[in-house]
Amino acid sequence: MLNKAILNGRMTKAPELKQTNSGKSVCGFTIAVDRNRDREKTDFVPIVAWGKTAEFVNQWFGKGDLITIVGRIEVRNYEDKNGNKRTATEVIAEQIYRKGRGKARRERAGRI
Repeated sequence: MLNKAILNGRMTKAPELKQTNSGKSVCGFTIAVDRNRDREKTDFVPIVAWGKTAEFVNQWFGKGDLITIVGRIEVRNYEDKNGNKRTATEVIAEQIYRKGRGKARRERAGRI
């Protein structure tokens, strides 16, 4: 089986670095990705980065920056505050590439 996503887009806002209760860094953010065939349509894709990759995103990226994500798609089920069942689909970043100014930088994610 193969689960691999490669996305190139722009950060929709500055990332926020958080810590889990166990002290692991996590950063959730969204990127805007134009569709290849229809440039007038944009998809907003939620991304989650862990560990050193989360710290890398927080340090080097801001709103509007061009970013390339290599990762995997995860679907998870949860219950909201009102007890409703919800489904979240997001990309777990395994590699991050910074494009634009200077040389591209890359950080690999550790095991989750």
